[in-house]
Amino acid sequence: MPFITPATKRVLLSFVAVATIAVASAFGGRAVSPVPAIDLTGTWKYAVVTENGTGTPTVIMKQTGDSLSGTYESGRMGVLPFKGSVKDSSFAFVINTQGGAALSFKGVLVSANVVKGDVDFGGAGGATFSGERQAAK
Repeated sequence: MPFITPATKRVLLSFVAVATIAVASAFGGRAVSPVPAIDLTGTWKYAVVTENGTGTPTVIMKQTGDSLSGTYESGRMGVLPFKGSVKDSSFAFVINTQGGAALSFKGVLVSANVVKGDVDFGGAGGATFSGERQAAK
């Protein structure tokens, strides 16, 4: 079994102290915060881009844990409820239209207030979308 002399112990402790100071200095002496969890709760203005033009629905989302619910409101379809899920920085939700079609949205949170993704029109084509969170009123 190796024996650590008092002199060796002082050298090792000095090295650890210098390394700790160097790491703390690299981060400006501040603690490093973890990446905040995704939170989609709020009112979003979407732009849904199809081959026939761009729609601008209002999407109100409420996130509870990894569950997502809310409403999708457009001049063409009225107000429709939806349910979905959130995982990491991705989300998905499905809107069932009054005509029986299922619109499946799959997107990612690009920044705290910007989302983007794709929409599947129940196998009858698709679109892309982007959205911006609106300031709370």
